[in-house]
Amino acid sequence: MQTNTIPPYSSLVAVGDSFTEGMSDLLPDGSYRGWADLLAARMAARTPGFRYANLAVRGKLIGQIVEEQVPVAAAMGADVITLVGGLNDTLRPKCDMGRVKGLLTEAVEQLAPSCKQLVLMRSPGRQGPVLERFRARMEELFVCVEELAERHGALVADLYGAPSLSDPRMWDVDRLHLTPEGHRRVAEAVWQTLGHQAEDADWHLPMPATLPPGWAARRVADARFARQYLLPWIGRRLTGRSSGDGLPPKRPDLLPYESQA
Repeated sequence: MQTNTIPPYSSLVAVGDSFTEGMSDLLPDGSYRGWADLLAARMAARTPGFRYANLAVRGKLIGQIVEEQVPVAAAMGADVITLVGGLNDTLRPKCDMGRVKGLLTEAVEQLAPSCKQLVLMRSPGRQGPVLERFRARMEELFVCVEELAERHGALVADLYGAPSLSDPRMWDVDRLHLTPEGHRRVAEAVWQTLGHQAEDADWHLPMPATLPPGWAARRVADARFARQYLLPWIGRRLTGRSSGDGLPPKRPDLLPYESQA
């Protein structure tokens, strides 16, 4: 339910990479839903004629987001724009953080004046060796996000600080993308960040403890992960390819919202 102090936002444009595209929240038709679609559904239920576009494409680096998505989003004149980018860059073996932060700054400078409310995020991080290896870069990126938000009047959804979203059980078998429950919690976080009344006030709290899988089950899972996800990911890095090469945005136009579920 909206309060009287919340503007009646009538449109949303989502910009970013696989996180915003919605992987791995898989629908029966093989497409992805994700937190941005869930957020749009909530907003549409309260605002007749609500319009939504999702320009995010998996695998995109911040330079590609700035070049391919930001000018399009800025031209749409939406009430709310969400921007999440740069994390793919931090996961590359060679990453120029100065360049990444400069490009993120460029994106914010273009998007903030073009909408009523820009929403940035401190992205979630899964517990494990990958996060620890790249934590310093991620946190440097998040400091930049906070500074840009303060400078340009953007809101920040703090997903990185939510214990629930660091739980490995919130992450798909590829260990890079959230489960449907993870996406639901992100949608709730952004919903509350926009000032709406909480539908799940405990979205950020840790999940109830369960017995961890045994040694054999972990080894089987590790082998499957390496075969199906890690080795192809390394192969794309070595050949300069991306999982999103040639893929169009799933919602390229700012049109009245229609659920895909």
